[in-house]
Amino acid sequence: MTKIRVIIADDHGVVRAGLRGLLTGAGLDVAGEAGNGREALALARDLRPDVVLLDVRMPEMDGLQALTAIKSEMPDISVVMLTVYASTEYLSRAIAAGAAGYLLKDAEPEEIVRVVQAAAEGDRVIDSALLRSVLEHTPVVENDALHQADLTPQELRVLKLIALGLNNDAIAETLVVSRNTVKTHVRHIFEKLGVSDRTQAAIWAVRNGLVE
Repeated sequence: MTKIRVIIADDHGVVRAGLRGLLTGAGLDVAGEAGNGREALALARDLRPDVVLLDVRMPEMDGLQALTAIKSEMPDISVVMLTVYASTEYLSRAIAAGAAGYLLKDAEPEEIVRVVQAAAEGDRVIDSALLRSVLEHTPVVENDALHQADLTPQELRVLKLIALGLNNDAIAETLVVSRNTVKTHVRHIFEKLGVSDRTQAAIWAVRNGLVE
């Protein structure tokens, strides 16, 4: 069976070494390492790995810039962001740019391996604990539109996740509810906002300050 080929990009050598040991120990092939986003982009061009594991904050070209360039030039390569920043802005930018995964560096080692493997298979995996943290710590901007929409607290949580690009299965996992419950919330959200699809709901959420 062909091994999953991974490029690791992080500006700290000790982090790269730890990730290399973790991934190779799990049977993955670390094809290359980079100390910044520019090196990661060059390696991706040369090596065409299955997955690029990118730190967000790096010199010369940061991880989000590298993600955008990689997905633009090589959309078949999956990219997983690994960072210390539980940031709504970073998370939403990463999802919008096509990241297959977004993990915090304090994630359990087996979770990092699982997400890289899932990304290689074409799945999108965002850390549920991170999403819950973002939901809990992102303030809601009070305005007339939000008040008039009369969304329940749970509907607001679902709308935030829709705006971040998650599908119903991922929302259900994040909020620890059933998929049918999420579908019901989505239907009510559409009715209350007067929209007909997820894109319109996401645009409404951004315009009204629900997410950045």
